[in-house]
Amino acid sequence: MSHLIIETLKYREGEIDFITLGCSKNLVDAERVMRQLEGGGWKCVHDAADPQGEICVINTCGFIGDAKEESINMILRMGERKKKGKLRKLIVMGCLSERYRAELEAELPEVDEYYGKFDFEDLTLSLSQGEGNQSNRSNLSCASYERKLTTPSHYAYLKISEGCNRFCSYCAIPLITGRHTSRPKEEILDEVRWLVSQGVKELNVIAQDLSSYGLDLSPTLPQGEGDKPGVRDKHLLPELIDEIAQVPGVEWIRLHYAYPTDFPEGLLDVMAKHENVCKYLDIALQHCTDHMLGLMRRHITRAEQDALIRKIREKVPGICIRTTLLVGHPGETEEDFEELKAWVKEMRFERMGCFAYSDEEGTYANRHYTDDVPQDVKEARAAELMAIQQEISGELMQRFVGRTERVIIDREEGEYLVGRTQYDSPEVDCEVLIKKLRVLSPREARLFESLELREVKELKVGEFYNVKIFKAEEFDLYGIPC
Repeated sequence: MSHLIIETLKYREGEIDFITLGCSKNLVDAERVMRQLEGGGWKCVHDAADPQGEICVINTCGFIGDAKEESINMILRMGERKKKGKLRKLIVMGCLSERYRAELEAELPEVDEYYGKFDFEDLTLSLSQGEGNQSNRSNLSCASYERKLTTPSHYAYLKISEGCNRFCSYCAIPLITGRHTSRPKEEILDEVRWLVSQGVKELNVIAQDLSSYGLDLSPTLPQGEGDKPGVRDKHLLPELIDEIAQVPGVEWIRLHYAYPTDFPEGLLDVMAKHENVCKYLDIALQHCTDHMLGLMRRHITRAEQDALIRKIREKVPGICIRTTLLVGHPGETEEDFEELKAWVKEMRFERMGCFAYSDEEGTYANRHYTDDVPQDVKEARAAELMAIQQEISGELMQRFVGRTERVIIDREEGEYLVGRTQYDSPEVDCEVLIKKLRVLSPREARLFESLELREVKELKVGEFYNVKIFKAEEFDLYGIPC
């Protein structure tokens, strides 16, 4: 009898495991699907260490080679579980299947159903019909923006648009997601109010191209009017962020993935105006030499890019600029790389990441250029840039010592409470470490005369506190609550 019981418990009926790979935009998609399915009676579990559900949905990434490999390996791993009877159904959705569905269907028949990036409503309908008890799995009436939040309850990602019209030489995103499409402003504001009602305090605004938000929603200039007839006449991002900032309960707004060309400079006025708009901007610059910016089809010059950085820092004093750079793109010479290194030292970005070029099928670079920089050179250049940035980061972080910063607590980890300042995005940026029980050393007591003893066990995850910073490392700060 016990043997038969074990055999029938190979998976948990009525439970679906979701595995999300790739970026935060993918995460939002998964959260929406899970909310719909839970409204239909399913129990959804996200990124479990050991999936046990009867169905597994893998939300794939197809951005670069490493991400595609990770997605394929996860499909194969879950396929093995299915072969062993530990999984009843395997479903794949997201960017990889959006672009390569036919190839995946031919090569991976162990997958029962494939969906792309924009047809996941079909997925929810499929699982609400003919799956188990239909009577309690047919309520899919929640608003489209409602989600099963998988982030800590105090922050969430807010996706305001899909797609991209830029067609940079190296990037496959427009081939996967299509043209840039903005969500209506009122729908976004409804979502913001809903997120606040769920306890969310920090909104991390995301899009593939934040700068273009609203251009497809505003009217075009008629022929004979303006300098560029037929071009959209208004950036709506400043207006959107201004209105989000006025929603009661929104404590922090953080902006991710702006594009430097045609940057909506009115956004800087909004950032300076509202205290709850973080002094933080994630803007991907990719390179600095005119030679490489041209090859990458970035539609901007170094002089224009440098002028924009200066303007951002002038109009929003103290801002933290996060950027990403790309090395090893076809045609990048030693001279280009040396200029890039000098530029990074000159710009002194507060936060920076670097990627080695990946030759992606169908992109302009793949079709028109030769991938002529050896892989070991690409990786060496990326490592060298990050070593430069680590030194810069260590120097810039020292300016926090002695300052009091508003910090949100994200989690407990060992003997520390771990939080962030307004200058740090979740998971990718620096953190503030606060010991749960902190007795100051004599040196610290002299530095902070009024803080001879501080019991901090009462600090709660998801709450804001003023924290005095007493130590800084390259990527971490150490503080004491005031």
